[in-house]
Amino acid sequence: MEAERDGAEEPGTVVTPSAEFPPLGTEERAALGRIGTRWHVPREAGDLPVDPTLGRRGRRPRPTRFGRLAPIDLFTVAQPDEVVATGPAYLPGNRAGRAATRLRRTLIGPPLASSSVLYERMRKLVALPVLSSDLLSSVAYGPEAMLAVLVLAGGAALGLALPLAALLAVLMVAVGLSYRQTIPAYPHGAGSYIVAGDNLGRTAGLAAAAGLMLDYVLTVSVSVAAGVHAVTSALPAFTRWTVPLGVLVIAVLLAGNLRGVRTAGNIFVLPTYAFVVVVLAVLAVGYAKAAARGFAPVPPPAVPAAEGLGLLLVLRAFSSGAVSMTGIEAVSNAVPAFRPTEWRNARTTLGWMVAMLVTLFAGLVGLIHLDGLVPRGDETLLSQLGRVTFPTGPGYAILQATTALILLLAANTAFNDFPRLLFFMARDGHAPRRFLHMGDRLAFSNGLVALALAAVAVFVAFGGHTQTLIPLYAVGVFLAFTLSQAGMVVHWRRRRGRGWRRRLAVNAVGATLSGLVLVTAAVAKFAEGAWVVVVAVPLLVLLFRRIHRHYATLHRALALHPPPSAGPPGPAGSAEGEELPQQVRHLVIVPVARLNRASLRALAYAASLGRPTLAVHIAPEEPEADRFRDQWRAWGDHLRLETIVSPYRSVIGPLAHYLEALHAARPELTLTVIVPEVVLRRRRHRLLHSRAEQRLRAALRALPGVVVTSVPVHVSQ
Repeated sequence: MEAERDGAEEPGTVVTPSAEFPPLGTEERAALGRIGTRWHVPREAGDLPVDPTLGRRGRRPRPTRFGRLAPIDLFTVAQPDEVVATGPAYLPGNRAGRAATRLRRTLIGPPLASSSVLYERMRKLVALPVLSSDLLSSVAYGPEAMLAVLVLAGGAALGLALPLAALLAVLMVAVGLSYRQTIPAYPHGAGSYIVAGDNLGRTAGLAAAAGLMLDYVLTVSVSVAAGVHAVTSALPAFTRWTVPLGVLVIAVLLAGNLRGVRTAGNIFVLPTYAFVVVVLAVLAVGYAKAAARGFAPVPPPAVPAAEGLGLLLVLRAFSSGAVSMTGIEAVSNAVPAFRPTEWRNARTTLGWMVAMLVTLFAGLVGLIHLDGLVPRGDETLLSQLGRVTFPTGPGYAILQATTALILLLAANTAFNDFPRLLFFMARDGHAPRRFLHMGDRLAFSNGLVALALAAVAVFVAFGGHTQTLIPLYAVGVFLAFTLSQAGMVVHWRRRRGRGWRRRLAVNAVGATLSGLVLVTAAVAKFAEGAWVVVVAVPLLVLLFRRIHRHYATLHRALALHPPPSAGPPGPAGSAEGEELPQQVRHLVIVPVARLNRASLRALAYAASLGRPTLAVHIAPEEPEADRFRDQWRAWGDHLRLETIVSPYRSVIGPLAHYLEALHAARPELTLTVIVPEVVLRRRRHRLLHSRAEQRLRAALRALPGVVVTSVPVHVSQ
């Protein structure tokens, strides 16, 4: 059992709301301690002018006269220096914001506390339909995709469907067994991305991730397209609404998944189980009818050959049928979403998924052959099979309804795994860090929205046609299969635990078969659209590496390290390298356009800091500069004033360049620019003002060693 649970001995899961805030490494923590010992700012008890607990014993902060702060309750927990914000603290201060918050909570539900993340996990009976909806729903279009290629060589070529289906069943079992071994070896999830990255190198892991991401986007597009096609097969009047219906379904799926893993799972349980039961009923009734006639196949209608029967066509048909396996890796990606023991429950769920897939796929292909059905452009094969099996009664309507539901909801598997894959990639610095964030309902909201937008773009671009999307489908997912299983081969060679040769052989078979399908799909369907994926994967890998390079540069710039000496930096030092209070040397600068209450308050605030202060005035001409200096002397000439004449009447440019020149003269100085700002209560009044403060802040943002702060003066009307 130890070998079986290789790597599973660490309890818990890496998917937590705290992933956005990774802990310091050993070296940085040591550097932090050394920096702290050199701080020369003693801390005394009672040194704050306000109670930081905000009066835990009943007193509450009052809203301002602008109504921007709502009263909130704060209460303490075990730690003496900690308060916890309650629900009202998350409500915006304005009416529009509160209305938007109420609407969002109506659609996706009230927020869940971070401590609820454990209760949002799934039990096996819920995880099975949630994670298998993509895999099981593919039997509704996988056999048809295979037969649609074979029929191009005429009706006689349809006899190859049975041996091809047998080969695909072997492939399904081999890949399923391979992933059953992956789950206990990598119990924290991420599947192909982690396995390939750990054992084959970073580039292989990123290639697997790129293939999976493309697969998930296409899963949503193909599933929704197939579901809408099932609806239009039964209700042809809705054919012209294919694209709007598909976009609406993706929006509904997004809203359902934003409500959280457990809620989404409860929504999708019934349709998946209903589809499985109905298809099993179709198989039972269909094979009973075939047995009554001695299993004699019904001759298919005559179909003229459009192409010659050759190896390339057979390979295309095989790779088209292989799309029935998309989603088989979903469980290995979502292991942390299971209840404890996570790896054991995930492995059991995967076993049931593969068994159901092989049964439904092989059964449908055999029954289609016995009933002599061929693909048609106006009706799906499953719809034809339903009409033959249930010529009377509600059976056909129930089949079409459950098929449409599971196809439309099959995209939920991608909605479950795509954000989780982005989470692991963002944790490693290969995707934007915003994908680490868990939303109000403990779902990866940013990843869900990104998937929905990408799927809508693909669905609209291809007009919602299933057959035009299928050629793009197999390459990405089988690239991930191949790299994952090849990575497991390397994993077992390195670990060499008990039974490692048997496990290595299973993964080697899975890698070989997946690689053959990958090459077949890439070559046979290259001209039909697979070239898009072949080109997209290396481009995505390049993008991921560029993102990682940016984060690595950022980490080097922000990593903690002890200062070289306790004294202040030399003249050639950089102000942004200061880490000790005694190292920071200030020059406070206050831009003053005119002497009024706002500017005088900014000057008073600057002087109260007790640092060298310089006031700067931009004048359009000499007479105005003289008038301002006169007013300055009348005020008392308390601070040093520098006047800049701007004969071309520009303010922001000359001021920004002047500050840049000051910084270049003394780069070790920290320039603190204090800007007086008038805060208006009504948004419409902002159009009446130039908002020079924002423009100055934007102009100085790129200048290192410059701090811009605002001193607001609020206007009540």
